[in-house]
Parts: sequence; structure tokens; C-alpha cells
Amino acid sequence: MIVAPPYVPAHGLLKGKSVLITAAAGAGIGFAAARRCLEEGARVLVISDIHERRLNEAVAALHGEFPAAAVHGRLANVTVEGDVQNLIGHAEGWTGGVDVLINNAGLGGSKRLVDMGDDEWHRVIDVSLTGTFRMMRAMLKEMLPRKRGVIVNNASVLGWRAQKEQAHYAAAKAGVMALTRCAALEAAEAGVRINAVAPSIAFHEHLKKTSPETLLKELAGREAFGRAAEVWEIANVIVFLASDYSSYLTGEVISASSQRA
Repeated sequence: MIVAPPYVPAHGLLKGKSVLITAAAGAGIGFAAARRCLEEGARVLVISDIHERRLNEAVAALHGEFPAAAVHGRLANVTVEGDVQNLIGHAEGWTGGVDVLINNAGLGGSKRLVDMGDDEWHRVIDVSLTGTFRMMRAMLKEMLPRKRGVIVNNASVLGWRAQKEQAHYAAAKAGVMALTRCAALEAAEAGVRINAVAPSIAFHEHLKKTSPETLLKELAGREAFGRAAEVWEIANVIVFLASDYSSYLTGEVISASSQRA
């Protein structure tokens, strides 16, 4: 197994940008992306989540690490259209116009298809796919008239490759990939870019609590480096897609995995 590399220093990739990130509380990819955006010079950051305590803790942690940064938290559930409208409206007003939207909200689970109820299927699809659609629809209504903006969606390599007990999640993430490509063509007419990152497996505390250790070790062992990604390694890809360094990329899905897609 090859150990993770040292944390990569910032290069000001998002200097002066305003960023909105969904599902950014806790210790996962969303929070890692929030921290990375501030490190890379974002002038203002709005993070949302459905967990009030964790959201407040995340905002406090970011304020503590970046005392000069403008960071604000907002409760929102991407399965509720009213919450989405309120979140976008609040972020637009508070930032003076969102430059970057990072759609990180998603929901997984493990269940064999023959044992899966309609409620389990719809819950995962509603959060991971339809929630991404709702956020994009609301955000594009603001970005398209301005003729600028970037959206980065969080997909998954399971949108390409199969894994047992993941039919609902894989279907949702494959949908996010297709949604990204189709919406990108429409948004390109106004100069707005939409891309996605497709992580394989990235270890964080919530994942470790909700998934069997044996399964996590097995999945990590399949990677070329023999390890899972660090959440900040996925955040680096997100920041690249959000930055001007990816100015000619739109409708792309970047695999953040050392496995073959």
C-alpha cells in the first residue's frame, strides 16, 4: 500500500470567488471542499446541510481556521423545493451572486435489489439525483442571465461500474452524470460550465461508522495505490473543476479513482 501524499499547498485557484456547497457538515467530501475553497482564496462561502448541530459545528470550525473569511451556514433539505429556493435566494443575497455551486448532497445504502422497497429506492434517487437537479435548476436561473458561473456535481464511479447492493445509488449517480452532460450543453450557450467528479472510495468518519470495516478494506484494496482516497484529494479535483484552470471543460465527468472506470 502506498501512503497518502502530503497535503497539497494552496495556489489561489478560487481567489475572489463566492461558493455555495450542499451537505458540507461533518467530516466528508463536502467539508473538505469547503476548507479547500477557503484555502484557495474564496472570498465568501455558504454551506448547507440538514443536520443543524453538525452544520453549526462546521461553520465554527471554518471560522476558527479562517477567522478573516466570510462563512455562513444555512439549513436546507435538497428534497424540498422550498428549501432549495430559500437556500439559493439566501446565498445569492449574502454573496452578491454565487460564482460556484458544488452539489455534494447524496444518500447511499446497501440492499439487494430483490429486497429493496419503493421507499428505499425513491429516497436515494430523490436526494442524490433529483436533489442535484433541483439545485441546478434554481442556480441556473441566476447564473444564465449573468452569463457566468460554474457548477460541480458529485457523482460516483458506481455510475460506470457495478457493485452488489448498490443498484439505487449507482442508478442515481449514473443519472447525475447524464444530467451533468445534458445541462452542460444548455448552459454553455451562456458561458456557464457544469462538470462532475466521480470518486471511488474516500474514507471519512461517517463512512467508517455506517459501513462494515471488512467491506471498506476490500474496496480500498482494489485501488491501484492499495488505499482509499483522502477526502481532500477529492476536494482538490472539485476545486480544479470550479477554477478557471478548467475553463475549456464542460459536460465532463472526472474519475477520481485509481481503478479503471
